[in-house]
Amino acid sequence: MSEHTFAFIIHPITIRKDVNRKFPPLGTILPEPVIHWASQFFPPLYISEITGIQSVATGVTARGWFLAVPFTPQTMMRLPVEKVYNKIVAAGHKAEALGARTLGLGAYTSVVGDAGVTIAQRLDIAVTTGDSYTVAIAIEALAEAARLMTIPMREAVTAVVGATGAIGKACARMLAGRVGELVLVGRRADATEAVRELCAGRGSVVRASTDVNDVYQADLVLTVTSATDAVIEPRHLRSGTVVLDVARPRDVSVRVAKERDDVLVIEGGMVEVPGPEADFHFNFGFPPRHAFACMAETMTLALEGRYEDYTLGRDLDPARIDEIAALASKHGFKLSGLRSFEFAVTDETIARVRERAQQRRRAATVIH
Repeated sequence: MSEHTFAFIIHPITIRKDVNRKFPPLGTILPEPVIHWASQFFPPLYISEITGIQSVATGVTARGWFLAVPFTPQTMMRLPVEKVYNKIVAAGHKAEALGARTLGLGAYTSVVGDAGVTIAQRLDIAVTTGDSYTVAIAIEALAEAARLMTIPMREAVTAVVGATGAIGKACARMLAGRVGELVLVGRRADATEAVRELCAGRGSVVRASTDVNDVYQADLVLTVTSATDAVIEPRHLRSGTVVLDVARPRDVSVRVAKERDDVLVIEGGMVEVPGPEADFHFNFGFPPRHAFACMAETMTLALEGRYEDYTLGRDLDPARIDEIAALASKHGFKLSGLRSFEFAVTDETIARVRERAQQRRRAATVIH
């Protein structure tokens, strides 16, 4: 039987920190503009071998590789899309040479251009953006955070920022009918209205907006734009709000972490990977045996032997979201803990945020 294999493409996001992960101390020594400029001339890089991924259902093991496209998000936005495609395709050829049978596109490589469609056409191996499982885990993480903060989802005002993107639109569709009111925030009025129409009639009040200030009305916020700079600032959030930031680079400003101890900001959901010996041989900021959902989708497809293009383009299929969630669960992948700005969210964290939110609300009531 042929080996179950995969590769996953990453790239630097937090420039100094990410460059230092592989090439210390260059990220400290080199000025950021130099890193941005030089990145376009580097070939795809081999980062590490991934070993020990093992299905709890079948016992099948899979091995894979991290490869890096050395472009930063800003570089990908600035360069001609064909130049970016060529670099990603070169990474795909490197994956093929290593023996990978399916390829996951991480972070901005899954967003650029037509969201993986052209990349898949130019490679012989299967390609996925991992967005389907990203959506499934995002909804699960948001529900868990709401539970911990005692926010009833059925009654909650829930904002989706970046609602016209692939992940945002799919999350909006999955949330419609599960929350009291859905506020969809996008840059273009016509595109945002089109998503509103997709979500209408499912049991939630649905509104479309192009003003990020409307996020202030929300109890729950799911944000997933393709912006390279923060879009959610401290002033956009009211006390007690839960914010799930699925975007990479982050949508939520670090000022929120520093200034707003009365809101809970969590990352897009950390997934525990099956296999007691699972090892990425590279520190990308998560605890051992934990991965992003997009990585987990790629691994799931390898364990399942589904070597076909899976999640591509900007219109995600709800049936595929449900399917990959079921397959991932079957093989032993699961939501495992919440993180906020790279730190674990503990019971103490939740209690502290809830207490601060109550204090702020009481103070606001007294003032008014």
